[in-house]
This record gives sequence, structure tokens and C-alpha cells, in this order.
Amino acid sequence: MIDVTGAVAVLGSTSREVACGDDGRVTGFAAAGGEVLDATGCVVTPGLVNAHHHLLQTAFRTLPGTRGVPMAQWLPTMAAAYAAVGVDPELAHAAASAGLAEALLCGVTTVADHHLTWPAGDLDVGIARGVAAAAAQLGARLVFVRGSARDDAATAAASADAIAGALVPHGGVTADGMLQVAVGPAGVHSDGPETFRLMAEVAAARGLRRRTQANEQVDVDVAAEKYGRRPLELLEEWGWLAPDVTLAHLCGVTEAEVARLAAAGVSATHAPGCDLPMGWGIAPVAALADAGVPVGLGTSGGGSNDAGHLLADARLAMQVAPLMGRPLAAEEVLGMATRGSADGLGRPDLGRLEVGARADLVCWDVTGVADVGVADPVAGLLWASPGRRPKHVVVGGRVVVRDGRLVTRDEADVAADLRDLLTARAASR
Repeated sequence: MIDVTGAVAVLGSTSREVACGDDGRVTGFAAAGGEVLDATGCVVTPGLVNAHHHLLQTAFRTLPGTRGVPMAQWLPTMAAAYAAVGVDPELAHAAASAGLAEALLCGVTTVADHHLTWPAGDLDVGIARGVAAAAAQLGARLVFVRGSARDDAATAAASADAIAGALVPHGGVTADGMLQVAVGPAGVHSDGPETFRLMAEVAAARGLRRRTQANEQVDVDVAAEKYGRRPLELLEEWGWLAPDVTLAHLCGVTEAEVARLAAAGVSATHAPGCDLPMGWGIAPVAALADAGVPVGLGTSGGGSNDAGHLLADARLAMQVAPLMGRPLAAEEVLGMATRGSADGLGRPDLGRLEVGARADLVCWDVTGVADVGVADPVAGLLWASPGRRPKHVVVGGRVVVRDGRLVTRDEADVAADLRDLLTARAASR
């Protein structure tokens, strides 16, 4: 049992304390005995849910030629970097460890990792196992998305089936909710109808969610050049506008397309920290939400964003929102970063502090100089100091960050493992 007591505010509750049971779920909003985490001077939120990340790119941040360039230029630059280092289970594990440690230290308790880079050879399950092992060691929740980017359609589908069978053989999510598998072609710019069809068949057979990316710069251009269509027209034709599908990015969608998305029951993931600075567009988030599309929040990967700090990207989402229709309130955006992201993963047990939900929560200290004079401490989380570290992070009732320090692994060791691996591979080239 864990009690979190003394908070300034608990998002979604009028109580000032949260009780977590031995089963890893929220049991109530009153003291229940057991270990007490002091949340005095803190705002308590559900664990943040990063609904769109590429953890491999944690090893490839701020590379020359990857900042503020067209996506058609960025993609081959990143591909060359992957090839030079060599993508295998060892690198996948080290990069995911660093990315997930960063996530926990940013208050993110669940990460959806859309893995798109698959080397030749029978390494698919090994890579997935490496990423899953990193999450298990750190105590982070993981959604591993078996992606595809110009892969052979049958090979990609067989790999997705093998990964699901190896990691989550009974319905796509482990019993403790710590590991989930989904499928996700990169988008119509890279994968054709056969890939989308076969991946959908695996998802249906295994009970997996489906995810893809749509309407970023290159996606729109390639769809027009290759098919003479808009990306969403193709996705609808290929059976990928449906309630079990989440679409990341959705830059440059029209009013008619927003209505089409709402009618289809799809969910969306906003990634402003990637799309805006890269110049790849920006999603009309308010219009999507107002139309009834569930909207989550993601950082995308280190190759375009360079950081996995979802709270900072939530602030960016608020800042740009008035240019895209209407302002977004802090609590609305925090809802996207928690409940909205979780709903897009098909996980009503995440992203909320409710009795029976998974006990993932974050205590944010709001007593520092950055918060002095803040009238609304919840809004201040985003407006005043979005780069803050959380004081405590709890995942499934287990403390994984205490007093701002990672509990499950030494942060310096995680960083050194990836740094040393990259150094060794650079020296061997």
C-alpha cells in the first residue's frame, strides 16, 4: 500500500491524497496505511502517457542535417545514420533504456514506441524483447508498436505476429498492464495497401490496436504523386479509419477530413514538438477535439524532437493552439497527455486517477521560484516551468522515481551504457 498525502491539488479529485493498493491500482482517496509519500507542496497528476515515440532515435539526436529540413531529406539522413551504427537488439535495448529513463524522469509512465527500423535477418523478436526488457528493468509501461517502413508486407506481418505471440500471447496486453503490442505501418508514404491489409489481419487475430502516421508533409506529397489522393482517402479505402486506429500527426487536415475522422471513430495523437520546429505542419487540435475525436499527445522521436519531455510539448501545444482555431486550457491539454493518450491506446485503465485504475501517478513540486505568484498551480505546471522534473513517480503502485531520482536503475549507468555503445561502434567503422 502507498499513500500520497498533503498535495496542493490532485488532478481529477477534490481530495489531497491518493491510496494505491497492493494490486497496483488506485483504491481510494483517503489514507490506507502502508508507505507514505510526502506530496506536500505538490500537484498530483495521473502518470503522463506518451502516445507516440520512436525510442531508437534516442541514440540519434541533433544529428547534422536533421534540423528544420523537409521530411524527404530527413528520412534518408536518418536511415544512413541507422545503417552506420547498426540496429540490433543491443542498440535497441540501450536506446530504449535511455529514452524510458528520460520519460520516467519527465513524469511519463507509459510510452508507445513506434519502431520502424528493421535490419535484414531474423532479429525482429530480439529487438522487441530488448525494448521490452528495458521497460521491465526501469518499471515503465511500454506499448511496443511493430511498425513497417517499406518492409516486405508479408515479412512485416509475420514479424508482428511473432512479436505478439512472444510478448503478449493472450489479447495484446499483459495481465499487469505493463506491456502491450500494437501494429503500425509508417504511413501511406512508405507502405502500400498490402502492408496495411496484412497488418490489419494480424491485429484482428491477436486483438491488437492499430496505429499509423498521417498528413505530415511527405505523407501528403507522396499520396498525391503516387495515388492522386489524400492520405485519409487511402486509409479509409484500405480499412484504416476505424475505432481501433490511432493516427499520429494529422497536420494540414481539412474541415471535411476532421468530420470524416470523427465519423469513423478514430483517435488522434498530436506531436507539436516534432512537427512545429521541423516545419512539417501542425494539427488543428481544437477542431479535432471539438468534433469529438479523442486526442492524445506524443513527443515523436529524438531524431526530430530531441527530447521526450511530454510536459514541455504540452506547453507548446497550448502556445500554438490559438493560431489553429482556439486556445486550449492547461487542464484540457493535460487531459490529452493522460486520458486522451490512454484512450487512443485502448487503455481506459491508464491516464486517470480513479478507483480501479492502474496506480500510475506523478507528484510535481510547485514550491520553487518558478511557481511563485502562480494563481493556478495546475496551469502553472505547463505555463510556469514545463521542463521541471517530478518529485515522485509511481507506476502500478511501485515508486520508480523518489525525490527526483530514478530508483530502478542508476541514471548515470543508463547514460553510460548507450554512450559507450555508440562510441565503440563509431570506433569500429
